[in-house]
Amino acid sequence: MADILITGAGSGLGRGAALGLARAGHHVIAGAEIWPQVRDLRAEAERAGVTLDAIKLDVTDPADRAAARRHRADILVLNAGVQEAGAVVEIPMDRVRRSFEVNVFGHLHLAQDLVPPMLERGAGKVVWVSSAVGIRTRPFIGVYAATKHAIEALAWAMKGELEPRGVRVAVINPGPYRTGYNDTGVEAMFQWWDPSTALLDRPDFADYLEHQRDPGEMVEEMVRVIPADRHPFRTAYPDQLREQLREFESQVWDATT
Repeated sequence: MADILITGAGSGLGRGAALGLARAGHHVIAGAEIWPQVRDLRAEAERAGVTLDAIKLDVTDPADRAAARRHRADILVLNAGVQEAGAVVEIPMDRVRRSFEVNVFGHLHLAQDLVPPMLERGAGKVVWVSSAVGIRTRPFIGVYAATKHAIEALAWAMKGELEPRGVRVAVINPGPYRTGYNDTGVEAMFQWWDPSTALLDRPDFADYLEHQRDPGEMVEEMVRVIPADRHPFRTAYPDQLREQLREFESQVWDATT
């Protein structure tokens, strides 16, 4: 069984995966952004009869990252994220920077902290939790998609750099799941969006939010893939998502201005 450190375990898919991995017998270090999430996660683990180490881990906080370095990680799961909708030409730049700080830079700091011991041991695994929009960009979530595109590039580069030294790298690309994460990403836009000054009309996210899937199936897939010794570099789930992503990439090549 592996020592698995997972970020973003305070809610959503990360929380489900942390509990599921612990239930499967792994030693899970479950990082949550704020203390109330840490306490809630500990309480849920106790109710579920599973053992895990719930720690405070805001990936943008140097002190939290330093505390995380005290833990051994055979597998590092970079899952924490923020999402905020908005047109690329309108979304406030502080929201853009925050998205990259959490989704990309905070995790890159953590990887630079926790991967060197893996290299010393000649074994380990890094799993970046990307998204379907890491490949298939949609209007009005371009900034979030950009952070996930960055993750895809980093993961592919790390695969070539680390695997010759025994450290494996993979990405997981969930589709839209009903965890509240996507709903919050849409709602957050309306903290700053003003219809009287907006350059573009308000987008209609109703269909997108209405057709989200049950997160249980994605959690099960993450619990299967994260500790697995052998699996595809990219896990796009549900199954039909793989073909949709391939089709999207073909559309980009064939598109005209």
